[in-house]
Amino acid sequence: MVRLLLHIKLCNRGLFLYTVGNNRRESLIAGKRGKHMLTSEQARVNQEKYGFNELAEGKKKSTVRIFLEQFEDFLVIILIFAAIVSGFLGDGESAAVIFVVITINAVLGTVQTVKAEQSLKSLKQLSAPEAKVVRDGVTIRIPSREVTVGDEVILEAGDCVPADGRLLEVASLKADESALTGESLSVEKSLDEVPEGAALGDQTNRVFSGSFVTYGRGTFEVTAVGMETEVGRIARLLKTTSEKKTPLQMNLDDFGRKLSVIILIFCGILFAVNVVRGGSVADAFLFAVALAVAAIPEALSSIVTIVLSFGTQKMAKEHAIIRRLQAVEGLGSVSVICSDKTGTLTQNKMTVEDYYVDGRRVPAEEIDLSVCDEKQLLVFSMLCNDSVNTDGQEIGDPTETALINIGSRLGVDAGDIRSAYPRRSEIPFDSGRKLMSTLHQIDGRNLVVVKGAVDVLLGRMDAVKTGETVRDMTEEDRLEIERQNMEFSRDGLRVLAFAYKEMKEERSLSLDDEDGLIFLGLISMMDPPREESKAAVSECKAAGIKPVMITGDHKVTAAAIARKTGILKDDSEACEGAVIEDMSDEELRDFVEKISVYARVSPEHKIRIVRAWQEKGNIVAMTGDGVNDAPALKQADIGVAMGITGSEVSKDAASMVLTDDNFATIVKAVENGRNIYQNIKNSIQFLLSGNFGAILAVLYASAAGLPVPFAPVHLLFINLLTDSLPAIALGLEPHTKSVMQERPRPMNESILTRKYLLSIGTEGLCIGIMTMAAFYIGYRHGSSALASTMAFGTLCTSRLVHGFNCKSGRPVLFTNRFFNNIYLIGAFALGLVLITGVLMIPGLQGIFKVVTLDMGELLTVYGLALLNLPVIQLMKKIRS
Repeated sequence: MVRLLLHIKLCNRGLFLYTVGNNRRESLIAGKRGKHMLTSEQARVNQEKYGFNELAEGKKKSTVRIFLEQFEDFLVIILIFAAIVSGFLGDGESAAVIFVVITINAVLGTVQTVKAEQSLKSLKQLSAPEAKVVRDGVTIRIPSREVTVGDEVILEAGDCVPADGRLLEVASLKADESALTGESLSVEKSLDEVPEGAALGDQTNRVFSGSFVTYGRGTFEVTAVGMETEVGRIARLLKTTSEKKTPLQMNLDDFGRKLSVIILIFCGILFAVNVVRGGSVADAFLFAVALAVAAIPEALSSIVTIVLSFGTQKMAKEHAIIRRLQAVEGLGSVSVICSDKTGTLTQNKMTVEDYYVDGRRVPAEEIDLSVCDEKQLLVFSMLCNDSVNTDGQEIGDPTETALINIGSRLGVDAGDIRSAYPRRSEIPFDSGRKLMSTLHQIDGRNLVVVKGAVDVLLGRMDAVKTGETVRDMTEEDRLEIERQNMEFSRDGLRVLAFAYKEMKEERSLSLDDEDGLIFLGLISMMDPPREESKAAVSECKAAGIKPVMITGDHKVTAAAIARKTGILKDDSEACEGAVIEDMSDEELRDFVEKISVYARVSPEHKIRIVRAWQEKGNIVAMTGDGVNDAPALKQADIGVAMGITGSEVSKDAASMVLTDDNFATIVKAVENGRNIYQNIKNSIQFLLSGNFGAILAVLYASAAGLPVPFAPVHLLFINLLTDSLPAIALGLEPHTKSVMQERPRPMNESILTRKYLLSIGTEGLCIGIMTMAAFYIGYRHGSSALASTMAFGTLCTSRLVHGFNCKSGRPVLFTNRFFNNIYLIGAFALGLVLITGVLMIPGLQGIFKVVTLDMGELLTVYGLALLNLPVIQLMKKIRS
């Protein structure tokens, strides 16, 4: 009985017929069926010919390859060379220490890279795990990868489209193609032919892999699978797009080359001085190598990796997964963010914005159900509606689900309304009429509720409802409705008109019943901006970053969202992709600065826009979630994909994946990136100024004919214990909001700026002077061994104290910021205990080539080291 009732109900609604006793479902929808069906054997042959329906993945780097890439840094290569030379000259300890340090760095980099890839894999999900196809005359479900060319695929509301194909049958079919085109509204499909070369979003007689059905039903014949689909075409485009180095990578490469040259020059001078003074060539060379090892901040790569790793953990807590470590800092350098609209700046969900009833425009948040017209419009919009929302699961056209959701917000359940006023008859929506009609018995009256396009309904209405009365529609009424419709349209809103009429007798609806209607009202809808988007855009502008919207949606809709978020100020700043189609690259470079919104663009347009900004010297971030965004995500300096709505291809192409799909998270990343870069600069300044102080002390001693102030083991101790921990702690310095008030740094700006080098030089000079002062005191009161011990102790302690100087470019001695870094305080305390132990414990004398200091000598070392703090803080005060 249930099966028979289902048969009758579905026949009455004009949908599908289920044949009793057979699993086969026969279609009553438009089109013919049967000649396109494959047999199982034909499907197998086609699978062998065209391959499986899946995208070819690029070759992933092995863990061994990732590990070996960590040794490509120029400074690391010099260190390896120095270690080999030390080993040949008999200094096995130095060689072993160097290899341990650079191996630890490589392991850290490898672990973080692999970890990021594993985090990303947890986000990946197949877009269409199964498909319904007709084979051997039977409808079956198969994995989407087994769909092949020639298959007839059945689509229903909620289905993902597994492949590209030509439609055979349609029944009010609509598909969401935002992943491919960027359009937020579903596309209504038909069997009508479209012009050759039409844009993807205008090919209404075809469906594409990566989209999903929001309304209606249909079937299509598969014409392309795997890499031959539109998704596959974009995947191939990705292979021709090269990834860009981040500013930090370029800066560190440049820094490494320049620093290496400077250090080699210093070591060459020292070697020559020692040989001229009659020293052994072997000893002079060994010491020059030891000095090179001391001068080169071999811990720098490890420090940068550790600091960026902590940055990735912080970002993960703030809903972002970093695929490449440098992306954390790189985001802090961007000067342009090219953002997709749908799902990135907007909620990717249609929402009711306004009612228009009784000549009044009523914002959604001001709808009052105690007002008769407003309540009636809400009820009618739920009745003339096929969408459902069950336990948060929305099925149906986005515009219809928006009508249901506004009711939920107002405490009215669509299910209750439909139960109270069940549908007696209906005429489904179709693209020709642009109308949908349903019949209900309400308060003892048979009422026909009609919704549709404003221009169509206007020609079918001859009355208007105002308050509790109904009167004839005048020409002024028509003009006012048209005016309001235009106002909504200019705001980028989609508009539906609602009307009704009473039928004297209850019967099935006919097309004639859609005339002689009474106008009730208009409902406007849009895919609204995220609440955080406006604030995020404002913060970007304050930080000197230009936000640019690039979308496949229509210009009017895109401009409306851009105005609401603050991206667009003047309509002249918006254009369509066709405008740049015939522009040369030179013309486009001049054009991009004038435009803030690009609409109806293709993947190729996005790449050209990103590249034009890059050629003007900008660091460009590109955000997006669709497959069509993937090539531009890869072309950009920093690609940011959406984790929830984002396609698998876009995630693979991105440097960072947002797990909350929130544009505001990018602003947090910018702030984190800028702070991390500043912290890394502070760490480098700490390392170089300390190393420069050691070099100056050695050069001075050599020039003055004094004994060498340090043994090679001293320099290695400094590198391993008193350098690394404070430098890492400086990299973890608490972040400040002030970085967001600065302009983005130029792409070609080196870390080693004139001002930066001057700071390193003056601070290194101060440390060198204090070190040689301790050397002279020990030399005059004892021996060269005591002098070397006191110089070594002063240099170590000076560098521990110097960590507090490097917290900021401004003086912090008498501020709250001086003690806000517990890591730095811990590194200082641990380093002080270690150096004190080396200087005071007799058993360590032989290992570290020192003599035991008495209390007066130890206090002298501490005093000279501590004197660096007020002196350098005073210099910072003068400079600032």
